[in-house]
Amino acid sequence: MDVEVHESLEHIAFLLGRWEGAGVGGYPTIDSFNFGQEIEFGHNGKPFLTYTSRTWLLDEAGGRVRPLATETGYWRAQPDRQLEVVLAHPTGIVEIYVGEVVFHKIELRTDVVARTQSAKEYTAGHRLYGLVNGNLMWAYDMAAEGHPLTSHMSAELKKVA
Repeated sequence: MDVEVHESLEHIAFLLGRWEGAGVGGYPTIDSFNFGQEIEFGHNGKPFLTYTSRTWLLDEAGGRVRPLATETGYWRAQPDRQLEVVLAHPTGIVEIYVGEVVFHKIELRTDVVARTQSAKEYTAGHRLYGLVNGNLMWAYDMAAEGHPLTSHMSAELKKVA
């Protein structure tokens, strides 16, 4: 069923679809690594986008080694180009981000982080997304395991569907 995009989503409608690509990651507590990623943004006519991201470790030849992180959630458009993002991780962490959309650039910072008793220590995140020459570029800084906000991952994704 083809559903019309809710009018409040016009400023983030460029995200809709499936994106695939690769990126790099690292953190003071882990070695640097290359990863592949697939992100899908969808909608059902209501004032939010659905979101799913899957990543996997890549070897030096670009082959898949094993799954890495998965996250799912909702991107909720707010008045005046503001944005709320709710993300859940199978590792026991839930995040609420707030931010703003300026043209095809989105900047988000955590407003709330909750974690289960068994989840690793994670206290904050900062995400930057942008449409550059038709590709979705993003970068993610996190504060975890006693470290302040530090660069963690970034990638370049191409729209495939």
